[in-house]
Amino acid sequence: MKHTKSEPHDHNQILGKKTELYFAIFCGVFLLAGFLIEKLTDYNQWFALSSYITAYFFGGYFISIEAYKKIKKGGFDIDFLMIAAAVGAAYIGSWAEGALLLFLFSLGHALEHYAMNKAKKSIEALNSLSPKIAIVKRHGRLEEISIDDLKINDIIVVKPHTKIAADGIIISGSSSVNQAPITGESMPVDKTFIETTDNLPAFDSLDKKHVVFTGTINGDHVLEVLVLKLSKDSTVSRLIKMVKDVETQKSPTQRLTKKFEKWYVPIVILVVFLLCFAYLIVDENFNTSLYRAITVLVAASPCALAISTPSAVLSGIARAAQKGVLIKGGKALEDLGGISTIAFDKTGTLTEGKPKLTHVIPLHDLSEIALSQLVLDVESLSNHPLAKAISTDIKIQYNLEVQNKASNVNAIQGKGISAIYSGNEVLIGNLKLMEDSGIKTDREVKSSIVNLSENGHTVMIVAYQNVIVGLIGVMDIPRKTAAATLIKLKQIGIKHMIMLTGDHQNVGNAIARQIGLTDARGDLLPEDKVSAVRELIERDKKIAMVGDGVNDAPAMALSTVSIAMGAAGSDVALETADVALMSDKIENLPFVIGLSRESKRIIKQNIMISLGVVFLLVPVTILGLTNIGLAVAFHEGSTIVVVLNALRLLRYKMD
Repeated sequence: MKHTKSEPHDHNQILGKKTELYFAIFCGVFLLAGFLIEKLTDYNQWFALSSYITAYFFGGYFISIEAYKKIKKGGFDIDFLMIAAAVGAAYIGSWAEGALLLFLFSLGHALEHYAMNKAKKSIEALNSLSPKIAIVKRHGRLEEISIDDLKINDIIVVKPHTKIAADGIIISGSSSVNQAPITGESMPVDKTFIETTDNLPAFDSLDKKHVVFTGTINGDHVLEVLVLKLSKDSTVSRLIKMVKDVETQKSPTQRLTKKFEKWYVPIVILVVFLLCFAYLIVDENFNTSLYRAITVLVAASPCALAISTPSAVLSGIARAAQKGVLIKGGKALEDLGGISTIAFDKTGTLTEGKPKLTHVIPLHDLSEIALSQLVLDVESLSNHPLAKAISTDIKIQYNLEVQNKASNVNAIQGKGISAIYSGNEVLIGNLKLMEDSGIKTDREVKSSIVNLSENGHTVMIVAYQNVIVGLIGVMDIPRKTAAATLIKLKQIGIKHMIMLTGDHQNVGNAIARQIGLTDARGDLLPEDKVSAVRELIERDKKIAMVGDGVNDAPAMALSTVSIAMGAAGSDVALETADVALMSDKIENLPFVIGLSRESKRIIKQNIMISLGVVFLLVPVTILGLTNIGLAVAFHEGSTIVVVLNALRLLRYKMD
């Protein structure tokens, strides 16, 4: 009963999109009419037979088309088995039972297609994200063009409360942008223009506060956006293509059931053929043997089994897509549900990904404000990323501005910087810089440095007029949501959570203590991370690796399931990861794993229901303990049950 196309009968939709459902209903109406005429009236039997034949037409129309297509390709499927059973029932005069079979089977067919299309439409709704028209600014004039005609470096104007037509960077204006369609973020994100477009880095490396994506929704202010990606290469276009490709990637359970069906269906046909000749052994006539054989054929057909896994997989993937998570196929969905060990990259995954000022410790009677002002004036003259981070944080935390008292800044490779501040020399750097400059560090200073370093902080010593006047502590601090996320992961059964980082072991240990990791491994080169993942796989069989999908690519490729964060702006992450969290939010991870586990649970339930009904009905029908009507009701009922059970995933929510 499974189809590969989302609209399997487009060329036969006589009564619109619901033609298949209407035909099933018509089949039921004529079946009921024939049954009532036959049982409650004295009309000629041809009246009842005409109703049954009409019911056969409506019930068998779409099923026959599907069976014919399969036969042309040299195969037989469940549709053929059902048509054969209905024809056999008619041959022995059981028109009512045959019409009932076609009614329930065609109704199940229609409901199955409805369920599968409902899941697919949840995914294909992504198609409506992209606006069709863009307002482009050319030669000082505004003109509307198709988004397919946009070129790289075009400038588009985005009016308030309209969809953004291209992936690009804001060059004029500031606004809040609703990124939920792409990243799943519930709150609008503030965006602002970039100061200059000279020497722009790669799209993946641009500051996210300047970047906008196709299909996201502008807030209250007009924006001008420099187009950096063509429509066909936009994040949403690539996302749509990848989600559609997902349908061709079967899960392990799907592959297993396909193998099962390959040998199961021929066995059923053989058994049914032999039962047709039971009258040669058992004291009964040919029609009785044929009736039993047809009943067994109905009971043994694996309709529910065929749809049990794909319906659940598609529903699970659709639900994930609604939350801004791309799961690439049934294998990733099922594998993720069986994970109990997760390895994390540190920088940008568990931490903010950028250094933050954590400590300003004044010494020798210098006030904290005075020390902060000195450091701000000196560091603001340096182009080093750490210096910029320190300057920015001092301005924010202490509400200070540069007073231009520093000059002659000089970078000392591997040690720090020197400068002149208010006419006197300042040194900011490590212990080696102080020793080489002849500045003494007492036991108290060394103790503070050791204490901060052991807790993951990078420590800089500040010396002024040949005296140490303070310490500065900097750290890539954990994400605010990291600790709560790890608690949730433990609650849903993740036993081992390990950090793999290239940073010093002390840094890894400090972060691990703060957020509740079970282990941290530091000082790892990319090849060391691969070795660590291989070791974890040997121990725990299956592991997930969470990173940015770029610098962790080798380790992620080796893991059972690779999960990329912040994939909305990263082509590499979209290509390489099995699961892509479109937003840069680690708190979505428990939802994804919970959804995968629920999907796996529903797949198991569906398989148990479908096989359970078959194992119950087959012996009962072989022994002749039931009629074809009850067999059909139970058989088709199980198909409808597994489809409805799978659809529950579309409403999955994390407890």
